[in-house]
Amino acid sequence: MRKSYHGSCHCGAVHFSANCDLAPEGERSPPARPGAWWASTFRCNCSFCLKTRFWKVFVTPEDFSVLSGEEALAEYRFGERSIRHLFCKQCGVHPFASADYEIMGGPFYAVNIACLDDASDEELANAPIVYEDGRQDAWDGAPAVTGHL
Repeated sequence: MRKSYHGSCHCGAVHFSANCDLAPEGERSPPARPGAWWASTFRCNCSFCLKTRFWKVFVTPEDFSVLSGEEALAEYRFGERSIRHLFCKQCGVHPFASADYEIMGGPFYAVNIACLDDASDEELANAPIVYEDGRQDAWDGAPAVTGHL
């Protein structure tokens, strides 16, 4: 079920809200848009996500807002430079990213689930996870087991 969560960086300079669905299968709201990206949470093994342990849930711009601290955010882009990875200039935490991909239905935010301050341990433990092989640019499949995940 889609629910409103509040999140922040580690030092508290950045605060945001996101309406997202962390519910397990069978309890989820209808997806915000068509496609697999709107029906789960995601763990990726690309160089960025692997090193930052970025566990994400996708939300539409209508379901996301920065409540305070936008001036504390810095941007990092790599590769095709199409994703705005945002991080707090004070503590370095990456609370969310944003991009605009036609295949995903347009603009979106990727919220770092670890930054959701009011998500319960039970919600986090029960959230469905899809594993992406970003290292191989194979976003529609799980990575092969290689011993270094």
